Amino acid sequence: MLAGAASGVGKTVATLTVIRAIERAGHAVQPAKAGPDFIDPSHHAAVAGRPSRTLDTWLSGPEGVRRNYRRGGGGVRVVEGVMGLYDGEVSSTASVAEALSLPVVLVVDASAGMESVAATALGFREYADRAGRDVEVVGVLASRAGGGRHERGIREALPDELAYFGRVPPLPGLEIPERHLGLHMGEESPVDGETLDEAAEPVRAERLLDVAREPPRPAAEAAPGSSRDVRVAVARDDAFRFVYPATRERLRERATVVAFAPTAGDDLPDCDAVYLPGGYPELHADRLSASPALATLADRASEGLPVLGECGGLMALAESLTTAGDGPDVPDGTGGERAEADAGETYPMAGVLPAEVTMHDRYRALDHVELRARHGTLTAGAGGTLRGHEFHYSSAAVEGDARFAFDVERGTGIDGDRDGLTEHRTLGTYAHVHAASGAFDRLVDSIET
Repeated sequence: MLAGAASGVGKTVATLTVIRAIERAGHAVQPAKAGPDFIDPSHHAAVAGRPSRTLDTWLSGPEGVRRNYRRGGGGVRVVEGVMGLYDGEVSSTASVAEALSLPVVLVVDASAGMESVAATALGFREYADRAGRDVEVVGVLASRAGGGRHERGIREALPDELAYFGRVPPLPGLEIPERHLGLHMGEESPVDGETLDEAAEPVRAERLLDVAREPPRPAAEAAPGSSRDVRVAVARDDAFRFVYPATRERLRERATVVAFAPTAGDDLPDCDAVYLPGGYPELHADRLSASPALATLADRASEGLPVLGECGGLMALAESLTTAGDGPDVPDGTGGERAEADAGETYPMAGVLPAEVTMHDRYRALDHVELRARHGTLTAGAGGTLRGHEFHYSSAAVEGDARFAFDVERGTGIDGDRDGLTEHRTLGTYAHVHAASGAFDRLVDSIET
C-alpha cells in the first residue's frame, strides 16, 4: 500500500513510478486504488496494461475488498491510497490496508525536508495505535526528492524500524494536468514512458518486493445469478468514462454487453437495457446533444426500456445541460451564498427525466452516500439500501411533480434529501454504486423477455 502523508504529496505519480520499477525488476503488476476513484486508476491502467481494482470498505465491506483485490491479473499488487493514510470517515487508506493486512509505504513530499521526512513517517507509524488501526508503516518513499546530500539526509535520519524505499525525483515530465474532477484521464494525458523510466531508477524495487506479503483469503463469494439471454448497452466514450472494472465484469457474467459511443455518432444499439455511467458530458455537450443515440434513447425509454444513468448519465437523461461560464464565482453582495459567473451554453439532452442540469465552478457534492429505496426500483427493492459515492459540479433543478426512488440517508443526492429521479423505467442518480451492491444484478433481473 502506497499511502500519502496527505493529499497532494504525489501519490499517483509515486504509484506509477513503483509500478514501472517493479515491472523492470521482472514482475507483472496488478494495480489497485483505495477509495471510490475512476481517474487515478486510468493512469494505473495506462502504465500496467490492465484495469486497476477499486478497493473501498464502504462500497463493498472488508470481505468485498478482499475478493476484489484478488481478481484481475498480475503477480504483485500495488495499491494507491486515498487522501492521507488515516483520513476518511467511513473508508480510508488505513481501513483498506487493515482489511488486506498490507504493509504500508508512506509517500512523503520531501521537496523541502530531510529529517522532517523521517519524523513524519515515525509519527504515522506510531499513530496507528492511537487510531485503533492494525496497520504497519514499514518505510518511506520520498516524493519530489533530489539525490546526493538531500537523499542521504532523508535516509540517514530514518530509524531502524523504517526502511528507505528510494525516491521519486522532481522531473517536469511527471506532472499530470488537472481539471474540475481531478487529474486528466490516463488515456488523455498519459505520463511519458521515458520520463517514467528515469523516475523509476532511484526506486528500490527489490526492497519493496521483500516487504510484500500475502493478504488473508476472503470468504467464499455467493455465486452470481445465472446468465441471461439479454443485451445491456453500455455507453463508453469521451463523455462516459467512469465504470468500475468489477461492474463491467458483473454485467458480462450476467448478460451480453454492447458498447456504444454517443459522442462519436453511434446510435443506441439493439438492447434490452441501457447503462449510462458517469463521466464528462459537460465537456462534450455539443456532440452529445447532436447524437442520434439520445433521440432513440428518449423513444425507447418512453416505451419502457430499463435505463440506468449515474451522475453523467443522469445529466444526459435530463431535459437540458448548461455548461459553466468562464469567470469565477463572485460575492452576491448580500452576505449570503456567493453568486456565480454567467452560465455557459445550454444544450438539449435526451429529455427523459424532468430536470434541467447546470454546471458550477465549485463542486456540489463529495462524499460516500447511502440511499434507501422508497419502493422497488431498477437497482434496489423497496426499503433496500445502496451504498455508493458522489462527486459532481452540477446541480439538477427538477419539476415539482418529479418522482424520486431513494431517500438519502448519507450524502447530498439530487436535492439534499432525495436521489434517483425516475420516469417510465428510467432511473437517474448522482450516486455511483459498485457491483458489490447488487445493483447491477437487479438491473439485469429487471429485464422482461
